Amino acid sequence: MLRWRRAKLAIGVLLAAAPAVYMVAAAPHGGASAGRLTFDAPLPQAVPPGVTLTIGDPMTEAVMKHEGWRAPFNIKWARLTGGPAVTEAFHAKVLDVGLGVHIPPIHAVWVGIPVKIIAVTGRADPAGHPLYEIASAPDSGIAGLADLKGKRIAFSPGQVQGEVVLRALAAAHLSKTDVTLVELPSTSADVYINALIGGMVDAAPLTPGAASRHYIDDWGAKGARLIPHPGFRDDLTNLYVREETLADPGKAAALRAYVQLWARASAWIDRHPDEWAKLYYVDEEGLSPDDARYTVEAAGAREIPADWSGAETLEQSAVDLMASETGQKRFDAHRLFDPRFAPVAAEAWTRQQVASR
Repeated sequence: MLRWRRAKLAIGVLLAAAPAVYMVAAAPHGGASAGRLTFDAPLPQAVPPGVTLTIGDPMTEAVMKHEGWRAPFNIKWARLTGGPAVTEAFHAKVLDVGLGVHIPPIHAVWVGIPVKIIAVTGRADPAGHPLYEIASAPDSGIAGLADLKGKRIAFSPGQVQGEVVLRALAAAHLSKTDVTLVELPSTSADVYINALIGGMVDAAPLTPGAASRHYIDDWGAKGARLIPHPGFRDDLTNLYVREETLADPGKAAALRAYVQLWARASAWIDRHPDEWAKLYYVDEEGLSPDDARYTVEAAGAREIPADWSGAETLEQSAVDLMASETGQKRFDAHRLFDPRFAPVAAEAWTRQQVASR
């Protein structure tokens, strides 16, 4: 029997209503049926007056403010990212656009929130080192994946961290009944590190960055380790929205415009790694310049594909695994994607790549 220990965390949704990013008037839009846009209709390109989107995407926000880019609609920036916070905000209907890795959209469907992915990005070198690693607690005796047997492992079924744990167990020929899964949803590495140091868990999935780097510096002498998980892509990041939002013709036109801005921001980040390290990780996140550079380098260069078939394959694999391991109902991952946005994002990304040379 699966043994879960639930760690309750309060997830606050902080909506920081930044000054509106200017709205411009536009011509009437089309493609609506009885006031609602069908998913097989062309995306409207003209944004009508008065449209506002609440968006949880602090990286694009930082680039837009730095570069002075303006959107043809009003934006309220929400200070949140990651699966748990986005799911909570979607449930409360206080967020229009969320940012997360590939598991949160799946989890949203399972908790009764129909969503669509409207943009996809991943590492330019998907065969490179995985983003997530299994961190072992000091004095846990875990030096490799096989040592996870009988241990307590931080687990979040609504995030990619949960998939990382399950695939790591499979690679070690272990099942979830061989370990204790401690449910610990969080988007902060510090939460997992504190759980490791505090003795709540013996192992936890971490992303490479300043936090994990300092964790090993501080606790490596006492046996803390970072163990790469088996090869599968854990780097795809999505913009996703509630289907209800996308069915509004005015908001659909605004989403089309935002996806272009998001893609441009992604290309700008790739072309300005040193400037980005200071702009975001030093000035916004409070990291030291050295930690900021390390975090940018660990994340690697990214790209925005015009072909989403690889993303759909990854999403389906995740649906199949998580459904079988958590008792959820399997579904066709194709339903998660809105392919109308694929060329919109890819073309904007390519144009910005050229402009930033």
